Amino acid sequence: MRTRWSHAVGLAAGAAADGVFADPQRGHPVAMFGAAVARSERRLYADSRGVGTVFAVGWIGAATAVGALAGRAGAVGSAAAAFTSLGGTSLCRIADRIADALDAGDVEEARRLVSGLVGRDPNLLDESGICRAAVESLAENTSDAAIAPLVFGAVAGPAGLLGYRAVNTLDAMIGYRSDRYRNFGWAAARIDDAANLLPARLTAVVVAGLADRPGAVWQAVRRDAGAHPSPNSGVVEAAFAGALGIELGGRTVYPHGVEDRPRLGDGRAPTAADLRAAAALSRKVQVVVAVAAVLLRARGRQRP
Repeated sequence: MRTRWSHAVGLAAGAAADGVFADPQRGHPVAMFGAAVARSERRLYADSRGVGTVFAVGWIGAATAVGALAGRAGAVGSAAAAFTSLGGTSLCRIADRIADALDAGDVEEARRLVSGLVGRDPNLLDESGICRAAVESLAENTSDAAIAPLVFGAVAGPAGLLGYRAVNTLDAMIGYRSDRYRNFGWAAARIDDAANLLPARLTAVVVAGLADRPGAVWQAVRRDAGAHPSPNSGVVEAAFAGALGIELGGRTVYPHGVEDRPRLGDGRAPTAADLRAAAALSRKVQVVVAVAAVLLRARGRQRP
């Protein structure tokens, strides 16, 4: 008989598997989901908010249904859904590899690696710009790729895990402010913003709890986060900036145009050492929230 304990055990196993194995290089279910979304977009795209809303809701519903089916397999299904949804370990390992490349003086390799984390043009980034881009991405994706899945897994089990992962993947694919996606991707971006409101703020709370200077974290979040164009990214990026004693934000060049991002935090420009510290902080945040999510799931009511 399935119980809340089996889903809690599965969530713990999936989080542990991500910590040990990280994302598979080939055949990742999220990559296959993304490929299916891309194929359907080529056939169904229209410069319309209505069409984009149906597109996003349809795919999120399909992923949620798959998660509900996975939940019927008990701990095994929960573990598979959690491992599929979590991406924090890969994120931190890439950050460490970027820092290694910069320490070795290999800026081109660092640019190649950071291009897998950010949408901005890596060829325009110097060493400081690479570190800034990587720390910002690490902060944002600590919430998006690790904390948010854990929150949804704790509350709604495998259905929540895979449903959230669909939300975040759709936002990454079509939630841009470009001419093509301004209307079609509008719903995907808004749904992602809503889904990450709580996880982003929970991430900031845990960052402050782990930081040597919690006051600096809260000062940066209260003062700077609201000026960021994203209601969630600004919160976690400001929290990391305050914890690390660095400054993030500034001119950012994307394929769809240039954005002048607000300054987040007080201090120097980030270095490779700061990037390593950010990765270490991200790992600690993930462990704390994973333990809390498993305990919450174990104590909650049985859900499919």
